[in-house]
Amino acid sequence: MQAVRFYYLIRVQFLGFRFSGWQKQPNLKTVEGMLDKTLKYILPDSKFKILGAGRTDAKVSALNAAFELFLDKEPIAELDTFLENFNKNLPPDIRAIGINEVDENFNVIQQSKLKEYVYLFSFGQKNHPFCAPFLANIIEDLDLELMKDCAKLFEGSHNFTAYTARLQPGTKVIRKIDSCEIIENDILEANFFPDKSYALRICGAGFMRYQIRMIMGALIQVGKGELNREEIKASLSNNHSCELTFVAPGSGLLLNDLQFE
Repeated sequence: MQAVRFYYLIRVQFLGFRFSGWQKQPNLKTVEGMLDKTLKYILPDSKFKILGAGRTDAKVSALNAAFELFLDKEPIAELDTFLENFNKNLPPDIRAIGINEVDENFNVIQQSKLKEYVYLFSFGQKNHPFCAPFLANIIEDLDLELMKDCAKLFEGSHNFTAYTARLQPGTKVIRKIDSCEIIENDILEANFFPDKSYALRICGAGFMRYQIRMIMGALIQVGKGELNREEIKASLSNNHSCELTFVAPGSGLLLNDLQFE
């Protein structure tokens, strides 16, 4: 006889600086591992598993991430009480911000329809050390207007083979980016931030491993004069010969929003 199962979508925020990414890995501190450990503590007599909406890299943070909780036999009696207890036992760099019950037809991976990432950066001077978990710091001056112009080239459907690492057979390399722009950062603020910082804001249904960090890396190279507009255009073609080598640091990347169908 099949066990009765209950399904929940839980929204979380986390600062990724001390974590080796989302996915549980042996002998490493990960977001998934910490969530699993905390759930085992607050649900000691329950059988459960969790599934994240996506995998973030080491040091990547999130303001609105999500995972699905599959809980056998007994449902959560009071969602608000559960959320309060969950937060009480999570470490200070992870916070659960919402929970709602879903049905067995919901799939946290397949029904993700929009992800908005931002990559926060500053340039031209050395930052205060406390900026390290939040802002990528490029010491050199950058041609910001040229970077803004080239960022728009990534919009639409393109072959992003050049913008991923360790490409696996069968990976969908034609991806659509709904919007890609560089704006002034008003997403995170702190009194130790530089006077001006910036955000690469990029939206799409899904991204390959390192894709956004390699897009940011290419734009930084544009800003330094190491790549030009035509080379960025060529890197997105089906018969490109471009090999991009710079992956921007994980600590500047932030999952800002996640929407489901």
